[in-house]
Amino acid sequence: MRRLVNIRPGPGSRVFLGAAPLALAALAYLVASAARHAENPSDKLLPPLSAMGAAWRRMAMEVDPITGAVPLVADTLASLARLGLGLGISTGATLVLGLVLGLLPIVRATLGPMVAAIAVIPPIAVLPVLFIALGLGETSKVALIVLGITPFMVRDLASQVSAIPEEQRVKAQTLGASTWQIALRLALPQAMPKLLKGLRLSLGPAWVFLIAAEAIASDVGLGYRIFLVRRYLAMDVILPYVAWISLLAVMMDVTLAWISRRFFPWDHAKGAE
Repeated sequence: MRRLVNIRPGPGSRVFLGAAPLALAALAYLVASAARHAENPSDKLLPPLSAMGAAWRRMAMEVDPITGAVPLVADTLASLARLGLGLGISTGATLVLGLVLGLLPIVRATLGPMVAAIAVIPPIAVLPVLFIALGLGETSKVALIVLGITPFMVRDLASQVSAIPEEQRVKAQTLGASTWQIALRLALPQAMPKLLKGLRLSLGPAWVFLIAAEAIASDVGLGYRIFLVRRYLAMDVILPYVAWISLLAVMMDVTLAWISRRFFPWDHAKGAE
């Protein structure tokens, strides 16, 4: 008897199975939109594809006479700059702190509780504090991303490093390796793919924190634009912007996955995970 847990779809089947829910969701939207507009042609909740296409062309191709820039391009560049800087700072801090906490028990006993305490603080709750302390500029927005994802990434990487088999550390020390050499030649190669995995998992929360900060205090950005037009119930702008954010997030995730497979293929070998 063939069990469900033993059924593994092939490449073609995976593409079909992955696309089927998206196609069903799109079909359900089209049906619901057509039904609502048949009842009320001026309905704004579920705009038709033609309205969203017109709004997308306006936002992506026409220059705003007030700002002198194409709204979608300006919003995307501003948001990606903030997100990239926040992710870069978080990744660098995670690599250093994760290695130190994972390798050195004395440091883990000293800083571990503080990292755990910071990790349970809701980042959105301290956003007003960041605005007061750092102002309404770019610094507070980047700081929210860093504060929101770094503690979790540090805890995850530290646990991965501390889980390195003790036999490997003993062998390295037997061969005369110093603490610095153990960190660079033993722990670092094993930590890098784990760091990329943690970064991929943190992309979603990072986008949430970015959009929240832009919605409250910003004059450009994807989150700013969504919350600006919501007062007009402009779903024909909001939905394409949400789809664009999702596409950007997927592209970033795919890029990180490719980097991990390209530079750390041994971590993706069958049975490695």
